[in-house]
Amino acid sequence: MAPVITADGFYGIDIRVGTVADAKPFPEARKPSIRLWIDFGPALGIRRSSAQVTRHYTPDQLIGRQVCAVVNLPPRQIGPFVSEVLTLGMPDSKGEVVLIRPDHKVPDGGRLF
Repeated sequence: MAPVITADGFYGIDIRVGTVADAKPFPEARKPSIRLWIDFGPALGIRRSSAQVTRHYTPDQLIGRQVCAVVNLPPRQIGPFVSEVLTLGMPDSKGEVVLIRPDHKVPDGGRLF
C-alpha cells in the first residue's frame, strides 16, 4: 500500500477524461505500446500519451473511446515520442493493463472528484 496522503495531496493530482482522437502502434518503445492522441476538450485540447495496452487493445479499438489520464505531470520522453499525460489503467489477473474509463459518456475534460 502507498503511504497515506492528505486530501490536498490527492486534489493536487489532476485526473481528466478525454476521447482518443487517434492511436498508432509504437514499435520504437522498449515495451509494446500504443501512441495515443487524446482530446480533453477546449480547455486542454489534444494531448499525447504512450500506453502499454497492446494485450487488450489495438489502435483501431481505442479511437473514439473515453479514457482517464493524469494531465498535470511533466512531459516524458519515450524514445522518439513525448508523452504529455499518463493514461490510467488497472492490472488484470495477469498484470496486463485494462484502461479506466467512465461507465457513461461524459464531457471531455471533466475532472475526477
